[in-house]
Amino acid sequence: MAAGSSAAGSDLAGYDGSAGVMVDTNVWVDCIDPASRWHEWAIEQLQACGERAPLHVNIIIYAELLVPRPDRRALDDLLDVYDTLRSPLPWACAALAARAFALYRERGGARHRPLPDFYIGAHAAIANLAVLTRDRSGYASYFPRLAVLAP
Repeated sequence: MAAGSSAAGSDLAGYDGSAGVMVDTNVWVDCIDPASRWHEWAIEQLQACGERAPLHVNIIIYAELLVPRPDRRALDDLLDVYDTLRSPLPWACAALAARAFALYRERGGARHRPLPDFYIGAHAAIANLAVLTRDRSGYASYFPRLAVLAP
């Protein structure tokens, strides 16, 4: 989540990331792909984080994981191995994602539609979740107070 006048989500003063861990798509992809240089790290992090707090995915992460191979049963089985909760995207994410996207555009971002990571970061912030990802800078740039677990 973000704090300060130049960041999205400055109204989330109570955020501390303690309610669980939103697992970003790239971590699941690394977990699935034994050829990934991050494969072992991803598995270790999923296990360690899952022992400390509930793991979460939202519909955006779920959809991204279905793009390369649309096998819902296999995806559900993988998520179930780590007792991953399928968390609904709260409506409050819309405003926070929009603020983060506006900041992205102000900083020269070229895309014209909000990117999935803005929704994922906003969801984590609104739900008081940390984010497990390989993309620390992407989240930290627009959600500076977001608890990010990354290499």
